[in-house]
Amino acid sequence: MPHAHPDVQQHLTTQAIELSMAAPQVVAQRLTRMAMASINPSQDHHDEFMLMGSEKLLAFQQSWMAMWDQAWRAQVALAESLARGSLALASGGDALNDHPAQVLMQMPDTAARVLSAGLAPVHGQAMANARRLLAPTG
Repeated sequence: MPHAHPDVQQHLTTQAIELSMAAPQVVAQRLTRMAMASINPSQDHHDEFMLMGSEKLLAFQQSWMAMWDQAWRAQVALAESLARGSLALASGGDALNDHPAQVLMQMPDTAARVLSAGLAPVHGQAMANARRLLAPTG
């Protein structure tokens, strides 16, 4: 079975590693803030708590849309390849130059691109939160 292109796979791996390091730090920081806010949170605490929920909904929606877009592009490429191959066969040409199998051989790359696109909004938000919440205050 073919493997994903090293660049695609490396990008996905980097995203996953960075997310796996940033997310627990952000969660710990936010849980600490929640504990410190107790039953009478300040406006800053309240704003942060509201942000926690809204950013997750937005990242979830952005992730699904990004994955849908990447999957759609892969389906269009496959359909175009099938059409070109069929036309080449019908006209007596060489369908091997644009065979659907070539598109299918790219499926590991396609899957990695779909996953990476879906992870990008979550990764971006987690990294931004880590920078913001873990920055030294002065």
